[in-house]
Amino acid sequence: MYIHRAMEEKLNDLSKHFPVVMVCGARQVGKTTLLNQIKEGHEQIQYVTLDYPRLRLLAREGPELFLQQYQPPLVIDEIQYAPELLPYIKIRVDQANQNGLYYLTGSQMFHMMKNVSESLAGRVGILSMYSLSRAEIEGRKSLPFLPEAIRPRDMKTQKVPDTITDIFQKIYRGGMPKMAVDEELSPEDYFGAYMQTYLERDIRDLIAIKDENKFLKFISCAAARTGQELNLADIGKDVDIDHKTADGWLSVLVSSGLVYLLPPYSGNTIKRIVKRPKLYFMDTGLACYLSLWNNPRALELSAMSGAMFETYAISEIIKGYANQGIDVRSRFCYYRDNNGKEIDLIILENGKLYPVEIKKSADPGKNALKNFSILDSLPEEIGEGAVICMTPMAIPLDAKNKLVPIAYI
Repeated sequence: MYIHRAMEEKLNDLSKHFPVVMVCGARQVGKTTLLNQIKEGHEQIQYVTLDYPRLRLLAREGPELFLQQYQPPLVIDEIQYAPELLPYIKIRVDQANQNGLYYLTGSQMFHMMKNVSESLAGRVGILSMYSLSRAEIEGRKSLPFLPEAIRPRDMKTQKVPDTITDIFQKIYRGGMPKMAVDEELSPEDYFGAYMQTYLERDIRDLIAIKDENKFLKFISCAAARTGQELNLADIGKDVDIDHKTADGWLSVLVSSGLVYLLPPYSGNTIKRIVKRPKLYFMDTGLACYLSLWNNPRALELSAMSGAMFETYAISEIIKGYANQGIDVRSRFCYYRDNNGKEIDLIILENGKLYPVEIKKSADPGKNALKNFSILDSLPEEIGEGAVICMTPMAIPLDAKNKLVPIAYI
């Protein structure tokens, strides 16, 4: 069963303007499936994966021979295993002077960016892929979330609005394609196998870990802190590793596409801003598994429910932008000062700041807007704001702000 990916249209568009298109993302989010779907519509496109050791060895030791054997248009899966190919791909695309020649996938996002930027600068269109968004799972159009684009009259959610139990069931299972198409598959079984594959293939390629159990404890400690400000010293203390090791391991989670770090707002007029980013897991199912939640109802009633609800909302918003090929790294931030005043998310769009609060409540009321006025002191123009919550419909709170159902994002 193939679930239509919102990124398909953007991928096809990039292939018309760049000789190389690269899709980066964590393991099993659907990169290979997406490119095979593209390939079905273009029979001339060949496919080769570097997961096979013999092909990987040829690509590393004889990159020119490899590219002679596999002619474009060509899909090369798991390109991070043979970065030696990239300079030779550059030579070939410069000689051919045409678009849509190579389609690359990689399971290590920023780990690859240096190689790509050095070898293929100006020649590659890059897409970041995450697990399925709710819109993709439900077969709806996946669009970037922006408060001013939402009007109450446009807000027609499902006939029976989500209950909080519905949402935590979605949070518990996450958005991995395998979990979406096989409703009988338990998260315990799937994510147990997923983590084993991740350790064996990705982690051993990126860093030398003497104690895999300690790394698993590290990633589990990080998952238990999703939706919170990053405190590496605290995590390192729990795992018994030094700060340098904790920082290196965190960079692996980010480069693998498993974790997103939301930076703080850094305007010059803010003197007491907190400098640490907030940590979010990009698949809530994985975060639940790693933090040892095996029952969505228990999670819903726990002290961690608010952080998981926020993680779900933030990850859905990020996916909506990434699916349209928008670089999310400079698009979002959050605000929190030393007085504890916080705004969960600020979206930066066309010189405007759009404040967003995320509340598990069905009717958080105007009190949810109390920190939005902080932004009035900033140099940027302030756009409309939103409170994403369990409301069954969009409800204006004042002239510029509204409640928005979590189902809409």
